[in-house]
Amino acid sequence: MRVLLVEPYHGGSHRAWAEGYAARSRHDVLVVTHEARFWKWRMHGSQVTLATAAEAVLGGCPPDVVVVSAMTDVAGFVGLARRCLAGAPVIAWFHESQFSYPPSPRDRPDLSYPLVNWTSAVAADAVVFNSEYHRRDFLAGARRLLRRFPDHRHGHLVDAVGDRSTVLPVGIDLARFARAEPREAGEPPLVVWNHRWEHDKDPDAFVAAIEALRSRGVRVRVAVIGERFVSTPASLARLPGLLGEDLVEFGYVSDTRYAELLRSADVVVSTARHEFFGVGVAEAIAAGAFPVLPDRLVYPERIPEPLHRRCLYRDEEELVELLARAVTEPPSPEERRALHDAVVDLDWSRVAPRYDAFVEDVVAARGDDRARRRDPTNRSQHSP
Repeated sequence: MRVLLVEPYHGGSHRAWAEGYAARSRHDVLVVTHEARFWKWRMHGSQVTLATAAEAVLGGCPPDVVVVSAMTDVAGFVGLARRCLAGAPVIAWFHESQFSYPPSPRDRPDLSYPLVNWTSAVAADAVVFNSEYHRRDFLAGARRLLRRFPDHRHGHLVDAVGDRSTVLPVGIDLARFARAEPREAGEPPLVVWNHRWEHDKDPDAFVAAIEALRSRGVRVRVAVIGERFVSTPASLARLPGLLGEDLVEFGYVSDTRYAELLRSADVVVSTARHEFFGVGVAEAIAAGAFPVLPDRLVYPERIPEPLHRRCLYRDEEELVELLARAVTEPPSPEERRALHDAVVDLDWSRVAPRYDAFVEDVVAARGDDRARRRDPTNRSQHSP
């Protein structure tokens, strides 16, 4: 089966998702991409150039199914590429969405981005979210958004989108993060913060927690790794002076160094205010790091319920308490085992077959629908 996979923001977790599935699928996955920059322009304009690229890749042979990452306008892409797609069913795949994105102090609210997300979901034959939290957040956000318009609000379609949606996780190469040796005795614990250096990941809260640990006399080594942009947040810029040689890494690192740091980490911290899956955190847990995470967003799904009080904090004061405990009281073997079991199903060896089965079901459903349309009087012969 030919699967056309369209990824307009081919970098980071988006790239790992697209390339990971293409490499492990039992189907022929053709990948069309744009570079991972200018995300606002990707959402508003990439459908035009992606449609042209898709036509070139397909070479006159239509796909059986189309998977489109919803960082673009899926409705626009389907319309522009309609000739080369030849009616193939379309799956909108949501890595993230804009309904609850916390606005930057530099930006004014702009409803056009969540509206692109909404019309993308409406245009698709099937919709995929990467967590149950994301699915709930999207549907609730769509209802709020549509109430803001004057008429013809099509809010009645929200339930229909929910009915044809499903949840599938992002795949991870767990073998890449398998820990070979424990940390050397006598070294201070290593705390990793592996997120984009942007406001929605709340670096200020992380730096404040590290400062609080230092004021208590708790020594830790710190690695702040992740994609950074034009300017460094002021709070993160304080870390080199605060930590000195205990700041073991500060900035974007190679894939090899990234995996090495996670395998060495004792604790992984998130302070995110916007997170639908948490690839970096899942990778760190797979590598053996103990998680200290917000008790919100997707994170309660990532952590076994018996460990919620040990891993999930409700405010910045509790963040400091849980972080201090995590670096001074290493987890028990039972806790480590429970955390490992929580991420083992995210390995690509298990996730790729689920993707394959899902796209096959979408194609089969389209075939059933076409059969019903050809013979509407004989519905009993076909599955609903």
